[in-house]
Amino acid sequence: MNATAANGLSSPPAPDRAAVNRALVRLISKAAIGLGVFLSGFVIDEPAPYEIYMAGLIAIWALFGLRISRTAAVLLALLVLFNFGGLISATQMPDLKSAPLYIAVSLFLAFTAVFFTAIIEADYHRLSTIFRAYYLAALITSVCGILGYFNAFPGADIFTLYGRAKGAFQDPNVFGPFLILPITWSIHQILTGKLRALPLHLVPLLVLVFGLFLSFSRAAWGMLAVVMILLPLILAIHNRNNKFRLKLIILAALALLIIGLAIAASLQIPQVAQLFFERAQLVQEYDSDRIGRFARHWYGLVLAVQHPLGIGPLEFGPIYGEDTHNIWLKAALDYGWLGFAAFLTMTMLTIGMGLRILLRDRPWQPYLICTYVVYLTHVLIGNVIDTDHWRHFYLLIGIIWGCAALEAKSGLRESRSSGRR
Repeated sequence: MNATAANGLSSPPAPDRAAVNRALVRLISKAAIGLGVFLSGFVIDEPAPYEIYMAGLIAIWALFGLRISRTAAVLLALLVLFNFGGLISATQMPDLKSAPLYIAVSLFLAFTAVFFTAIIEADYHRLSTIFRAYYLAALITSVCGILGYFNAFPGADIFTLYGRAKGAFQDPNVFGPFLILPITWSIHQILTGKLRALPLHLVPLLVLVFGLFLSFSRAAWGMLAVVMILLPLILAIHNRNNKFRLKLIILAALALLIIGLAIAASLQIPQVAQLFFERAQLVQEYDSDRIGRFARHWYGLVLAVQHPLGIGPLEFGPIYGEDTHNIWLKAALDYGWLGFAAFLTMTMLTIGMGLRILLRDRPWQPYLICTYVVYLTHVLIGNVIDTDHWRHFYLLIGIIWGCAALEAKSGLRESRSSGRR
């Protein structure tokens, strides 16, 4: 008899090896997902580390049990159909040029959307990991853009383009929209959280907004304005408590005031003010020129009607000097009528499914509300810019479809439990 037993004390239970292994797998999974999302904020060159890492992560996850549910399978089918239209469109080109690589990247990004859908459906706690990693990446790339804009150190101009902050991206017009989701999340936390936590969210919010401001992306500015209208409105509809609604009004007004003061202060810097007033014009010269953005939209529409199979990926730019800058024309011209129909169907389903479950009280609802509002702004700016190769755009799609899949599982469990009763 050992001493512990002799003293009448029972020995502590041995740790459950299976439980320890499961906890370790969850930890590794969260770290792997977080790193992938974090890398989406750093795309200076292509292929970016994000592509290489995510391709490996998806392959490994598939080997160890990536489950594609009915919801995820519908998204996969639509995105594959979209890219199949691109392959058909490429056959219309006399010289393929970089079309195969372009379609390969499009197909890869489609797989990332399905991947995020599947892993969120498997465990909604992963949404927290995704948002934290995205938030950290946005803060770092925003700081890079700010430092680059003010040429804070030798070589800092790598984070600028044409006098505009672009962070660790190739284009300010991608950098600005990338920051919208973490900005929306910060505003959500301020509006729904406790007042004592306000400084904790306000400082990062100002950094993100300043980075977005220095991108001088009119689309991103417009997206922020839409978010600041839609988000409080949705929260007010969801929570009918008058005290909460009063709090929303006060905090929203305070956020507007602080952001406005910060922008006003930045306009005291001459180089900022000059570029701001140039970019603040709703219609730029290259928009309304004889062969400007809006004229190209018309030419693109005519081409799309004449070529149901498409004209081939990236073929519009060499013909008219610049790309379509319209995701709908891009879909029709680069992916043909088949690709356009698939993309339109996916967009309508994403909007419809998200709206249907938006106000349901679920643990993942805050993430869904923020993502849904941001996705709507991306659909809106798709009328003046191409979004088909934006990595974070596919992440937004994956989050909404993942939440829809979670809701489907939740509804199935509820129906089963009610059937037992």
